[in-house]
Amino acid sequence: MDQYIISSRLKQVRNALGKTSLDGLVLTTRANVTYVTAFGGDDSWAVVTQKGVYLLTDSRYTEQARSECVNCRIIERKGPMQKAVAKLVARFKSVETVGVEKATSFGVYQSLKKHVEAKVKPAGQIVEQFRCIKDQKEIAAIQTACKLAEKALARTRRFAKAGITENQLAGRLDFQIRSLGVTNSFDTIVAFGANASRPHHKPTDKKLRKNDTVLVDFGVRYKGYCCDLTRCFTVGKTTGLYKRAYEVVKQAQAAAIERIKPGVDVRRVDAAAREVIKRAKLPVFGHGTGHGLGLEVHELPIVSDKAKGKLQPGMVFTIEPGVYIPGKLGIRLEDDVLVTKTGRKVL
Repeated sequence: MDQYIISSRLKQVRNALGKTSLDGLVLTTRANVTYVTAFGGDDSWAVVTQKGVYLLTDSRYTEQARSECVNCRIIERKGPMQKAVAKLVARFKSVETVGVEKATSFGVYQSLKKHVEAKVKPAGQIVEQFRCIKDQKEIAAIQTACKLAEKALARTRRFAKAGITENQLAGRLDFQIRSLGVTNSFDTIVAFGANASRPHHKPTDKKLRKNDTVLVDFGVRYKGYCCDLTRCFTVGKTTGLYKRAYEVVKQAQAAAIERIKPGVDVRRVDAAAREVIKRAKLPVFGHGTGHGLGLEVHELPIVSDKAKGKLQPGMVFTIEPGVYIPGKLGIRLEDDVLVTKTGRKVL
């Protein structure tokens, strides 16, 4: 990770701390820890103050941390994480109020309040607001992830023949992803026929029939950054209803993508997709139209009818409308889109 990039991120975080009267910030989620330290391991926290950033980890990860961390001091803890944070904060007389990120569990937050002598307060989504806007290297990583995901699926489709199970086809795709030198960004979803009406269906031993439909929702993680794609296709002949619903979903996705440009309210993007499906008199999907992508597969911004905010250049998110008819079919088309200075780019 470039030292300049990490320094710029820390500067943003410290400016935000100053505006909220916080002297330090405790980060407990892997993505936020990675964002400010470049460390990609697990079970590690970061503490950011106006003068330094500290990674608290254990002996399993110290060697990795030394090779990955940028502008960061590594502290190998021996006991509970909360006590390690308390010991660290106690060293700084200037740290009187410490923020704890919003994603931290209530139990951990209460434990920190018990052990840390400084005042402990909830800090909201300080780091997440900066992660929302991607730099060129982050965008390039997501785009590469998309290309590798498409390549993996192309290699897998030849196995989509009558008799293969959902589990087996998902396994074939996961193998191709690994063969390309990358990993899954989440558990692969493969759904045959009516099973696709469940948006988060888990693959089963259901077999693909001679004339059937397939939904594949999958993603790749490349250099820490995620993509998230959904593709639907048929094997053999299919029904007129499926063909019609597929075309409507395709039009709904295109309408939403067309709305994307800087300054647009995210709810307008969501509404564009829903309106197409509503006009076609098909069931309107119950989930959001999209979600942000980056170090996590679900992050800001959220694209839904309840979301707030306007699009900004550098945002990357999914557009994934769908039509679901229980007992009959499920269709979702999902692509990853970048907001550019003048409009959008499908990655």
